[in-house]
Amino acid sequence: MIAIVDYGVGNLFSLESSFKSIGADVVVTSDPNVIKSAEKIVLPGVGAFADAAKKLKDSGLKELVVSEAKSGKPLLGICLGMQLLFDKSLEYGEHEGLGLIPGEVRPIEEVIPKEYKVPHIGWNQLEFGRNKNPLFKYLREGECVYFVHSYYGANCSESVIALTEYGASLTAAVAKDNVFGCQFHPEKSGKAGLNILRAFCEMGVR
Repeated sequence: MIAIVDYGVGNLFSLESSFKSIGADVVVTSDPNVIKSAEKIVLPGVGAFADAAKKLKDSGLKELVVSEAKSGKPLLGICLGMQLLFDKSLEYGEHEGLGLIPGEVRPIEEVIPKEYKVPHIGWNQLEFGRNKNPLFKYLREGECVYFVHSYYGANCSESVIALTEYGASLTAAVAKDNVFGCQFHPEKSGKAGLNILRAFCEMGVR
């Protein structure tokens, strides 16, 4: 069973519907016991980093998500959920993340040309590099996924498993052992997104 963590932030039910469409056993929950019993965890998120981090902490689920990930259980962070995986964010101040992926979250306007719009919204290609991560085993190089973001994962080169081009090369996905993060929205990315979720469903404990 896959637990989608409900901590008051995120596009929960379209994500749940996407998992169900590929036949996954999935539940949206804030129950610690259900999260502990799940085989895999998904951490969604939309909005501001500081607000999401506070809600996750206030819900009492921050320590649980970290401990379950450190036990080897597969964890997938999506959009803001991916950003929460990092050490910290520099979105309107400096805010502590979960520390599961080395790196930080910074504004994309620091690296993209001035004529490019912020936020970055739309379909962009994924670039995998030499060693394609198992999360993308059902995708081909150059397939497109859907982004909505103003911040990106920075100083995290050792964990990057996919890049995208938006006036600059931006982090599209990261991974460290059993922890995965997608800056884009698989649940809004059509067949390619469903294939990413399908690959995640096949991940085992590490």
